[in-house]
Amino acid sequence: MADWPQDISFDAFRARWTLEGEPLWRSVFEMHKDKMQIKNANVAISNLEKIFTATFQLANSKGFQAMSLRDLSKETGISMGGLYAYIGSKNDLASVIEGVQRKYIDQVIGGLAEENLAPIDCLRAIIFGEIFMMEIMSPWYYFCFMELKGLPKDQQQFALDVELRFEDTLMHTIKKGVEAGEFVCDKPELLASQVTAQLQQWHLKHWKFKLRKVTTEEYAQFVFDSLLTCLGAQSIVDGSTTRLQQTA
Repeated sequence: MADWPQDISFDAFRARWTLEGEPLWRSVFEMHKDKMQIKNANVAISNLEKIFTATFQLANSKGFQAMSLRDLSKETGISMGGLYAYIGSKNDLASVIEGVQRKYIDQVIGGLAEENLAPIDCLRAIIFGEIFMMEIMSPWYYFCFMELKGLPKDQQQFALDVELRFEDTLMHTIKKGVEAGEFVCDKPELLASQVTAQLQQWHLKHWKFKLRKVTTEEYAQFVFDSLLTCLGAQSIVDGSTTRLQQTA
């Protein structure tokens, strides 16, 4: 049985990448431990989960800019002194959230360059992988899109850089397909931006797709097929294999 990214099912993705639960919070600890007073991972992990989960909830209900650390203390049940053992400020929280998202995008999407995939298979893995990450890590994506724009410019730039790196990966793959004679595209930059916007709809307007009973894999396949149409190609799905057919 093929593994991700040859198998682009949600189950195969989850088998390859663990982006939730204890491994995720341990990763948050490792990224942030130098700025925390608590150095024992086993002690810190459960409180980090409380802190960041409550941050997402408060940001959604009242906005991150309006949220105070006192609000966070009340929501988590952790004293103000206890909070300061983990975070020094709200900007620290935002930096970690952006950093976690950036880390996993670089690992999951950036790591596809090492898989030696054909351009069409790489595009498929980029789109399905990003949609699957958005599904699993929806609060992280939503926060970075909606809240970082209100933070200092250096933190805003981090978020912009993540999006630009993702688009660069798309552009590079499209250009490889053009060079190989598999795709036709005069404006890969604009096409990459269009695809990125389509993908962002999954976490920004998820209620709409839920209402219409659109599944995660259905939406990923739609975005992929739309992209291939723009590239003068057509996706033919036969079992777990996608082949490329040039349009007349």
